[in-house]
Amino acid sequence: MLQDHRVTIDESIEGPFYTVLEHLPETVAQASPETHLSHMLDRGPPQPPPPTAEADGSEANDVPFGSLQQCVALRDWLLSEGARMPKAEDLLAGLAERLIALGVPVDRATTAIDALHSEYSGVGRFWTREAGSTVRLFPHGDASDKAYRESPFHRVHETGEWLILDLAETADDAFSVIPDLKAEGYTQYIIAPLFFTNGTRNGITFATRAETGFRDEDVAIMRFVIPTLAAVMEMRSVNKQLDHVLRIYVGDEPHKAILAGSIRRGHVQRIRSAILFADMRDYTRISADMTPEETVDLLNIFFDCLVPSIEREGGEVLKYLGDGLLAIFRESGDDLGGAAKGALTAAQSALAALDEANALERFAQPVACGIALHHGEAAYGNVGSGARLDFTVIGRDVNLASRLARLNKTLGEPLLMSKPFVDFLWGDPEPLGEHPLDGFPEPMGVYRPSRPPPAG
Repeated sequence: MLQDHRVTIDESIEGPFYTVLEHLPETVAQASPETHLSHMLDRGPPQPPPPTAEADGSEANDVPFGSLQQCVALRDWLLSEGARMPKAEDLLAGLAERLIALGVPVDRATTAIDALHSEYSGVGRFWTREAGSTVRLFPHGDASDKAYRESPFHRVHETGEWLILDLAETADDAFSVIPDLKAEGYTQYIIAPLFFTNGTRNGITFATRAETGFRDEDVAIMRFVIPTLAAVMEMRSVNKQLDHVLRIYVGDEPHKAILAGSIRRGHVQRIRSAILFADMRDYTRISADMTPEETVDLLNIFFDCLVPSIEREGGEVLKYLGDGLLAIFRESGDDLGGAAKGALTAAQSALAALDEANALERFAQPVACGIALHHGEAAYGNVGSGARLDFTVIGRDVNLASRLARLNKTLGEPLLMSKPFVDFLWGDPEPLGEHPLDGFPEPMGVYRPSRPPPAG
């Protein structure tokens, strides 16, 4: 039976860490607070990477007599139960414990795997007998090429061969992790490259406290199972990356729909929700003299003011539209007013965050925003031609929200609400009259949030 494992997520790189770079020297970690793993987990050139093992069955030659069936069972476990484990750190722990059951004295194991993610570049997983499993996420930033090139991972990636170190005979300055391994009582340390078919260079390490280190038969068993482990880890990694990338670019619910098979052109899904449409005022004028890099920075700071408030209130950004965005707040059961209340709270919080950013002079010049709120039906639809489709948001109510947003500047109001939206609110928003909206035959009742009476 597998023991319980302590799994912690730590997005910080402060302090010593035993993961992907095994580990960064303290001076490098302090100098680069956003150290990432791109040098190690390089996607590499387009040519095929070297194999993790020879594909001729020779890895079975040195497996101890009588252990082959158990080793095959371990590979079968990796391809079945291990491949389907919800957490990759449980896969690493399960592998280590099954190696121990085979008589391999593993006391410590780590993996370093590339992550195609907008917020971090790699994932390091660490397992020990006494502490179980931990996980570290490494944010993007200026990578320390020097730290990687002085690590054992660089050595095995360059040679394509395993590196087996008898720690008693290894100088402390050979690699930065060596002093820590010795201090913790380890006697031998193995580093193996894992080359994925997409060109990424990953790795796994094992360490033991056994007095005589790993025996030849222990290494033979590892060599027998590691190619299967590499294939399983690549399958898991590709699936995870596909999930992350789709979620990043199309949003949470659309990405689920796409992965569930909603990729046929013309397929439409309808959602009753509060709809939020926001865009930057005078974007063309503000960005006219900016470089593309400065424009991207402007938009990112602007969206940093809006999106956290939207997500905090349960909203979902469905589309970025140049200098604007479209978000929805889904109706939840019988609480029809909850979506509208959440959307209004998010809009007011976003405007307050923008005011704060302006006060802190985060923008080169003051930036204003117009937000329109409407309630109705949003629809996801697959549109496009041939093999190139876009999973976009369509529908009458979405168009109405965007037309309503044009009135923000006309009426001099940062936040406007439609009559169908305020029908779901408690309180008494202030009416601003009925106004025509482009493309709609009937004028729409428009409101703004009620304002507190003047003091005194």
